Amino acid sequence: MRKIVIHSPGGYEKLRIEEFPDPVPGENEVVVQTVAAGVNYADCSVRWGVYESAKKFVGWPITPGFEFSGVIVARGKKAKHKLGTKVFGVSLFNSYATHVSVPEHQVYPLPKKLTAIQAAAFPAVHMTAYHALFQLVRIRASGKILVHSAAGGVGSALLQLARIAGLESVAVVGGAHKVAFAKDFGAHAVIDKSSENLWQRARDLAPEGYDAILDANGYTTLKESYAQLAPTGKLIVYGSHSLLPKKGGRINYFKAGWGLLRTPRFNPLRMLSENKTVSGFNISFLFSRRDLLDEAMTDLLRWLAAGKLRPPAVTEVPFENAAEAHRLIESGKSVGKIVLVH
Repeated sequence: MRKIVIHSPGGYEKLRIEEFPDPVPGENEVVVQTVAAGVNYADCSVRWGVYESAKKFVGWPITPGFEFSGVIVARGKKAKHKLGTKVFGVSLFNSYATHVSVPEHQVYPLPKKLTAIQAAAFPAVHMTAYHALFQLVRIRASGKILVHSAAGGVGSALLQLARIAGLESVAVVGGAHKVAFAKDFGAHAVIDKSSENLWQRARDLAPEGYDAILDANGYTTLKESYAQLAPTGKLIVYGSHSLLPKKGGRINYFKAGWGLLRTPRFNPLRMLSENKTVSGFNISFLFSRRDLLDEAMTDLLRWLAAGKLRPPAVTEVPFENAAEAHRLIESGKSVGKIVLVH
């Protein structure tokens, strides 16, 4: 098998393709020969050495990747999936490879509504969006939410799930070319922060405040996002992209340090008096929670089959060009998901 291995933190040159023996499944595992692997911003954080679960569970060297699609080519003694079954699934890293071995409960038959390449782009962002809107907090139907980075993978999933939940969504995008995309995926209104005053426009659209704001930006928007919440509103944090580079592939530690100093600290007593909540999560720490995983994927696949969820928009990049995939996702100029294809 071939897989992309990172031996130490750094730039795009750290993504090296190396040869290894094919994996041998444990008794409850299956080995999937992959067709494609989804690319997420977290993979760049793994490469930089700042992704917490990567440091906790793996260390160096590491193969990034949380999601894949392909065909089962081997199985353990207790695994029930048949050889040759087309599947997609999630892994705690290791998906940037021609073969991946995972616990059987982390793979699912390939849905009729998805191609193999679309399926590789589906689970991580939709599980993130599902956990944010349905497992982490409760937002009542008819509530109003604001979604930062709404034209990305998680953002477009949030817009669709918000509509399913009966929520009114305001999408924030960073360029005119992303406005139509956000509307197409379900936004009721779109703010193009490259040409509009983000916060004034946000106040105009929700004078009473938002029931939830979903923010992966970090220090550049967290403080004002919190201020825009209505009483009982929730600020849901699942990333801190503003600390990290948009080009060049290497962390500017001075800039990152300055950003950390400017990151707001939320006082529990203030939250108590203002009746607001700040919640955060990292989806990779939830993979061991089979109950949460099963609940999310059951609903997501049901909605997909019913046509309530659309296939993800994907940009295909050859497996050998993983560096280009990282460069593209870091730039913030892409829409939808990026997928490595064998």
